[in-house]
Amino acid sequence: MTPETASILNRINLPADLRQLKIEELPQLCDEIRAFIIDILSKNPGHLGASLGAVELAVALHYVYDTPNDKVIWDVGHQAYAHKILTGRKDRFHTIRTYKGLSGFPRMEESEFDTFGVGHSSTSISAALGMGVAAKLGGLKERSHVAVIGDGAMTGGMAMEALNNAGVSNANLLVILNDNQIAIDKNVGAIKDYLADIVTSKTYNRVRDKVWFLMGGGTKYGKNSRAIVKQLGNAVKTTLLKSGNLFEAFNLRYFGPVDGNDVVRLVKLLTDMKGIRGPKLLHIHTVKGKGFEKAEKDQTVYHAPGTFDKTTGTIKEDKCQGLAPKYQTVFGRTIIELAEANPKIVGITPAMSTGCSLNLMMAKMPERTFDVGIAEQHAVTFSAGLAASGMVPFCNIYSSFMQRAYDQIIHDVALQQLQVVFCLDRGGLVGEDGATHHGSYDLVYLRCIPNMVVCAPMNEQELRNMMFTAQQDGVGPFAIRYPKGRGVMPHWKTPLQALEIGKGQMIRDGEEGAIITLGHVGNFAVQACEELAQAGHSFAHYDLRFLKPLDEALLHEVLKKHNRIITVEDGAIKGGMGSAILEFIADHGYHASVKRLGIPDRFVEQGAVEELHRECGFDAEGIKQALRSFCSPPSSTQHKHPS
Repeated sequence: MTPETASILNRINLPADLRQLKIEELPQLCDEIRAFIIDILSKNPGHLGASLGAVELAVALHYVYDTPNDKVIWDVGHQAYAHKILTGRKDRFHTIRTYKGLSGFPRMEESEFDTFGVGHSSTSISAALGMGVAAKLGGLKERSHVAVIGDGAMTGGMAMEALNNAGVSNANLLVILNDNQIAIDKNVGAIKDYLADIVTSKTYNRVRDKVWFLMGGGTKYGKNSRAIVKQLGNAVKTTLLKSGNLFEAFNLRYFGPVDGNDVVRLVKLLTDMKGIRGPKLLHIHTVKGKGFEKAEKDQTVYHAPGTFDKTTGTIKEDKCQGLAPKYQTVFGRTIIELAEANPKIVGITPAMSTGCSLNLMMAKMPERTFDVGIAEQHAVTFSAGLAASGMVPFCNIYSSFMQRAYDQIIHDVALQQLQVVFCLDRGGLVGEDGATHHGSYDLVYLRCIPNMVVCAPMNEQELRNMMFTAQQDGVGPFAIRYPKGRGVMPHWKTPLQALEIGKGQMIRDGEEGAIITLGHVGNFAVQACEELAQAGHSFAHYDLRFLKPLDEALLHEVLKKHNRIITVEDGAIKGGMGSAILEFIADHGYHASVKRLGIPDRFVEQGAVEELHRECGFDAEGIKQALRSFCSPPSSTQHKHPS
């Protein structure tokens, strides 16, 4: 079925249209939405698996609830594509995650149906509870608030904090736990085992079905029977499961588990539950990749598979033979090399083992690699505990997710000068995931922390050498940030060498001005300088390597020779590397004209990385334009360092 032949979906533009359908038509609509998603994402890559699994849930929610008056808050948002299609964005869905197109995540600015912007996990319950309390204070007691959260996101401490608060709130809140037993990689931890125990307990589920049949309508038998059923349900849960019900320990009414891919049953269930006041949790079981055979069988790969054949599911080849590897691959291979030589090295990741390539070490050294679930705060302090006991943990976290563990970096690692190596993947603009995932702020928020080393490699060789340096004896907290995507060295496996911490390098000399870069963007400067050299211009280029500590000797050298400086970084321009250079100039009495290139002081939306670099003005062409502005001699007399 294609979008052109969809008979029901063609009639649906908004949830009000959806509510005109008969309940018997909903399964066909779900099939049509699923086919629509597959058709679009086969050509325009996006988050496939989670969205296919949550089609019935999105349909049921908008069918039962009066959205947007009733509030539905999606956690993370990977699963919200059907929601977008049903809420006025069907005709623009082909632009999802593209430059100037639809965001891949719910955004309040995009639609009134996106009641809360998301992208990072474990936030939905807190947001929904806040809205529920606000509605109660505002006299809107009949408004419903629904938080949809996955079992992976439920491992986040913030979700538990929210449940703890919700249980004593009396807010009209429904938490829907969408349990498909996988985030991107397989879920880990005790909560995963607990949910599996509920789902797989055949005795409990048989009795539960009978209890629900009696309750299935609470409306048929009145309040007294509902009270009896509640008591019976609690007894069943406690007796037949290995332990008491976790969610009812938080004082939330628990219902489930039920088949979340049965849209008719889900609609009936949600309709009945609307009449039950107070905080409650519905546990549904769904299949990630539902309805697309390859996505069901290989759920990690088809979480976001790139382009694929919509009929066979075959992923189209990435024509990259002979190209430089991804930084993530270099990290994954290098940490194994280091760990084989240093038995103290261990790897830690909060549920990003495949994305970060720590899965390579996990396969080879499972006893020394730890996936702690979606729990960045825990990952950092767990790493600190390992370091305090003599290990050398490489804590591998996406840059934007590290923001969630800032206090732990300061209090548990840096303050105690512990040797934790933070490998910050996805530093800088990441592309199609957009504003929630850009690693814009790590350079800013790390360089102000005492005891911290902060560095960024210009290429694969530098990444390897920084990792090698970080695990040497006597090194303290050490942060290495590198971008998503490919480097520049097809033959990348160079001999490992320790770097002098805080030492940069001159890439080329020149007379007309100097460009100072940090990280991979130095390669854009190399291209810009080479192209300008062909036009007769001569600019010096310096690779700083370390943001903290700064190479003061190198900066003195630069500023004694040049009074026209351009700084380039793939990070926030406010407070980043360029700001550090300006501070150095002011502190040492230099007088120089400085132009800073980097991520501007606004949230940059989604698009291809190359498009975003161009928009922000620090691709090779943007650097050339900035350098050309310095080609003419300044009107004022050049100022040197005061004698």
